[in-house]
Amino acid sequence: MIGEEELKKAKILIVDDEHVNVLLLDKMLQQDGYSAIFTQEDSRKVESLYNEIKPDIVLLDLNMPHLNGFQVMEKLKGNSYFAPILVLTAQSDDEIRMRALKSGAMDFLSKPFSYVEVLTRIKNLLTVHLLHQEALQQNEILEEKVNDRTLELELSHRETIQRLGKAAEYRDNDTGMHVLRMSLYSEVLAKGAGLPEKTCKLIESASPMHDVGKIGIPDHILLKPGKLTEDEWKIMKTHAELGGKILSAGSSEIMKMAEIIAMTHHEQWSGGGYPNGLKGEEIPIEGRIVILADVFDALCNKRPYKEAWTVDSTVEEINNNSGRLFDPELVKVFMQKLPEFLKIRDGFSK
Repeated sequence: MIGEEELKKAKILIVDDEHVNVLLLDKMLQQDGYSAIFTQEDSRKVESLYNEIKPDIVLLDLNMPHLNGFQVMEKLKGNSYFAPILVLTAQSDDEIRMRALKSGAMDFLSKPFSYVEVLTRIKNLLTVHLLHQEALQQNEILEEKVNDRTLELELSHRETIQRLGKAAEYRDNDTGMHVLRMSLYSEVLAKGAGLPEKTCKLIESASPMHDVGKIGIPDHILLKPGKLTEDEWKIMKTHAELGGKILSAGSSEIMKMAEIIAMTHHEQWSGGGYPNGLKGEEIPIEGRIVILADVFDALCNKRPYKEAWTVDSTVEEINNNSGRLFDPELVKVFMQKLPEFLKIRDGFSK
């Protein structure tokens, strides 16, 4: 039998040209405990990545530019290595379904799909595949476990970051979904701003730690439903510096990034923010990105001190504060990426 731990280490390759779809699937799988997730948005590069990582399952979109899903399956047919393919597509008619299955797909799931159903289909296909691999390739599986150790350590580090971020978030938001949404918003903004792929992923991974300093804020202030007094507000503002201190002296890239974000995500473009009153490009790009992502999510969702704003009101507020709270160039990126923001918001609404 395949144990749960081994199943969660299975290598999953997501192939979809829509970045938001990739983000949502990636987060969904991470939330369910999967640790080895690979993504490819350019269908022309799927074959080389497939040969490199030898995935245990492929989640494949059909409607893509350059090479569609059928053409990708045709290329993979000639490969000596086999992994089951689960087709995910908005096309649901019987002709498309039969063509996909005849082209090499092991299963077919229509968009929009159920969270529970897609995870169940993936688990079933993975279980069959891993049992087959175990019977035929025991030596190869043992060798792969060496690589899994490194991946497991990396996942453990990432999980610690996310759990600490959620610990702070649960203080004033009992769903804990804020940190997930704003981390995805932050990555979308970072990509839209043209930052390197590695930096974008670091921002996505480290941004859940932005409010870790709230751990040190008393409940009577943090959870107060009304307006804070001047003295209470002074205490509340210390959470940015507290967060920086908690994360300081970290040696890894992700911890260093998290420290910068915690310290600077309340600095304002015009210089009126805290804790250091930085102005314009004195504020690290990571902090400029996270304040916009954080404010968008805070306005769109109910908090102890306010009701949720409408999308139109939220967008108007962000535009009104371009050049004051927010980097004007990032506001332009935000407006371009608003459909992606809304898709993320709706995908993780609870």
